[in-house]
Amino acid sequence: MQANRSQLHSPPGTGSSEDASTPLCVHTRLTGEGSCLHSGDVHIQINPIPKECTENPSSRNTRSGVHSCAHGCVHSRLRSHSHSEARLPDDTATESGDHGSSSFSELRYLFKWLQKSLPYILILSVKLVMQHITGISLGIGLLTTFMYANKSIVNQVFLRERSSKIQCAWLLVFLAGSSVLLYYTFHSQSLYYSLIFLNPTLDHLSFWEVLWIVGITDFILKFFFMGLKCLILLVPPFIMPFKSKGYWYMLLEELCQYYRTFVPIPVWFRYLVSYGEFGNVTRWSLGILLALLYLILKLLEFFGHLRTFRQVLRIFFTRPSYGVAASKRQCSDVDDICSICQAEFQKPILLICQHIFCEECITLWFSREKTCPLCRTLISDHINKWKDGATSSHLQIY
Repeated sequence: MQANRSQLHSPPGTGSSEDASTPLCVHTRLTGEGSCLHSGDVHIQINPIPKECTENPSSRNTRSGVHSCAHGCVHSRLRSHSHSEARLPDDTATESGDHGSSSFSELRYLFKWLQKSLPYILILSVKLVMQHITGISLGIGLLTTFMYANKSIVNQVFLRERSSKIQCAWLLVFLAGSSVLLYYTFHSQSLYYSLIFLNPTLDHLSFWEVLWIVGITDFILKFFFMGLKCLILLVPPFIMPFKSKGYWYMLLEELCQYYRTFVPIPVWFRYLVSYGEFGNVTRWSLGILLALLYLILKLLEFFGHLRTFRQVLRIFFTRPSYGVAASKRQCSDVDDICSICQAEFQKPILLICQHIFCEECITLWFSREKTCPLCRTLISDHINKWKDGATSSHLQIY
């Protein structure tokens, strides 16, 4: 014990005595799966050991190995962090590629499903067409008639004085005959009641029957107002000039759209309320709620059409002019040739941009445009729609 105490208190400087008297042996324990040291992973255990342990040079090697492993771990962590940052764009690109491939595989699966289901879809389609063959055939016929008559009327309006009176009379007879034949074929249903806001004579209205009634009524109203346009075309120019006819076309079309907006209301109201089902309180209450909501929406639509109709009436009665009458001297400066019709001026009009055109030519131009045909100067603040005799192709089914 005295020898040991003397060794512990021996002064430094004697290397051999220090090495020989080292009472400590350092044991390191590395935790984790790797060989690197982290904070809290190095445990130093101090135990008294025999002298033979001090004579073993592995204790010094252990200490140096600890420091080298710590430095190596730091460098390896920095390298792994830099490599992970370098691999981040590649991982993003890989993820986007996987997403694109998954979308493509979904589309391919959908295509395969449609390919397998195509025969069954065709069978069901044929069955559906056979059940509604009458309505589909009639709808195609009405649409074809409308497109033919509408295009013919627009062409006749464009021809102005050169329009064919025989063609206009034929269109009038054709439209009237088609309407009468349709109502005569289905006279048992009294479809013409819808024209005067009455319900046809049907015991129970299903969804398809409502579409049937509303669709036929809408086409018949179009035919009726297109027939009125044909009558205006038959009026001689000395009674009603071309410019006045344009305003009449516009007024008739706005009246047609205004009337077509309200014609379906009784039919849809009856369908939503579901008459004859008063025993079921829930369904009857729901029908009343839906019908009231439908009336509110139609009322909002009414105010929108009313504002437009007021503008049309103001244009119809005021008939704003696009310029003033041009003098002969002004016409001679442009060789008395209209740049629109490439003919001599007929009632020349001088615009605010100092360009001269025929009154009928520039009236027809401003039916669709708002600027001068030559310099694109703004002349009219509004577009006078439907002055070319066209009819809206919109199907009013609600």
